[in-house]
Amino acid sequence: MIQPAIELIGIEKRYAGHEALARVSLEIPAGQFVALVGASGSGKTTLLKTINRLIVPDAGEVRVAGADTGGVPAHQLRRRIGYVFQEIGLFPHLSIAENIAITPKLLGWERTRMTGRVDDLLDLVALPREVATRAPSELSGGQRQRVGVARALAAEPKIMLMDEPFGALDPLTRDALGTDYRALHEKLGLTTVMVTHDMTEAVLLADRIVVLESGSIVADGQPGELLASTDNPEVRALLEAPRRQAERLRQRLEAAQ
Repeated sequence: MIQPAIELIGIEKRYAGHEALARVSLEIPAGQFVALVGASGSGKTTLLKTINRLIVPDAGEVRVAGADTGGVPAHQLRRRIGYVFQEIGLFPHLSIAENIAITPKLLGWERTRMTGRVDDLLDLVALPREVATRAPSELSGGQRQRVGVARALAAEPKIMLMDEPFGALDPLTRDALGTDYRALHEKLGLTTVMVTHDMTEAVLLADRIVVLESGSIVADGQPGELLASTDNPEVRALLEAPRRQAERLRQRLEAAQ
């Protein structure tokens, strides 16, 4: 039997009496791209952060590559898992190269190996190598987000967690970066879990969509299968959002002609 890359078993989390996660269980095979979707407050980000122990669950077990993450020091676990989020969090006083190389440096990589890795990653995320010496403030928002992806990949993780990674970008940049990341996911054989509010993004990028509502999973499957099988009106409305948006756009364009 093939061991899942990520396994969540009966995860519970409460905040001041509020149940953020209610015995959530989820298995994610290696190489899969999973989108976590749902309304604000449904538990998406909380669930994502239990995987790398940015949030410690009150009950349940998180396994990564078959090992209980509760038995691994949090900082060691996070160095094995890439993490990309909307705010990016680049250090303004460090160069782009220094930002990318933070985790390899903590892991004790030799300088020549780190330099080569930075060059390779800049190529991988479609940034010119000359940006390596620049400060984050000298780059556009889209370029900084590409640096964020490069930094998350620096220590060669096999798992990537992404929390609204493209949400602050303009539509064209968001579409291009999403497409490029999906290609990286395929090329590097990554396992990706992404939180997004954008159903179009989820449908276009993910192999599998997991819908959360009030801390519980209410739907889980491939986009087309979910739409065909769900009898939950809220889940159906969520999944049909891209189609409704496309239809409104078509009507607007026709009216403008």
